[in-house]
Amino acid sequence: MNILICSDGMPAAENAMRLGGAFAAPLKADVVVLGVVEQPEDEAPLQLALAKQADSLRARGLSPKIKMCAGDPVRQISIETSKTTYDLVIVAARKTGSTGLHWRSEKMYELIKSISPPVLVAIGEWAQLKRFLVCTGGKEFIEEAVQLTGKLAKAVGASVTLLHVMAEPPAIYANLVRMEEDVDRLLASKSELGMNLSDQKANLEKLGVSAEVRIRHGIVVDEVFGEAREKSYELIVTGSSQSSGMFRHYIMGDLTRSILNHASCPVLVARAGQRKTGLTFGAALKRLFRMSSE
Repeated sequence: MNILICSDGMPAAENAMRLGGAFAAPLKADVVVLGVVEQPEDEAPLQLALAKQADSLRARGLSPKIKMCAGDPVRQISIETSKTTYDLVIVAARKTGSTGLHWRSEKMYELIKSISPPVLVAIGEWAQLKRFLVCTGGKEFIEEAVQLTGKLAKAVGASVTLLHVMAEPPAIYANLVRMEEDVDRLLASKSELGMNLSDQKANLEKLGVSAEVRIRHGIVVDEVFGEAREKSYELIVTGSSQSSGMFRHYIMGDLTRSILNHASCPVLVARAGQRKTGLTFGAALKRLFRMSSE
């Protein structure tokens, strides 16, 4: 595995180094530490800071390669990830406010939307990495994110919870809601949601990772953080999908942005795969009625 850790030489970046080392060491990953100089006078201090931060990785038995470049950080990181294939990019994130769309550095959100590899954002303090929460959406195109989460979880001995949140349905579907909240029954059903969650759980278990499925009902953002507070997860996994326009970039949905704004633990923004052709409305209704009659 190839991991890129981005640092501006500031103390907050040490959290990204520590997080990167926690995964890279058991994975025996190749690590590149990238520093971007925005002002000429910052070059020497950044070089010293990177050398010190790299020492913390060497203490874990890693052999990090240090790279430095000058210019806009988002552009330079984009260039680096386009020249070299990285499986994971790790960045630090400082909180800059508590209002508006962006509570952390806007460059962080821009970076997540600009590069192809998944981005692990080092947020908050953590003593261990033993419980991961994946916001699946219950869809097939999240499978690549689940696979990456499984590899990281196996490396540190963590368990994974697959969370699906059902939005508030019309009252006539109350029985369907109660049935879907019965996890065992849902996983054994022939429904698209049940089969996808069952496959994701099975794929994690094939990697030797302990996995469970949790179903919650309500407003998605509220329920994600309700789950996170109740179970004290050390890593939250959310997603972004590639745009369909002529200019390649990734779309960060409201859920991902809210998680990044409010999270008190590291957040992995994984890349969703290609969406498969959805069911027709008629086929979806047939599945609903078949499932509710089981």
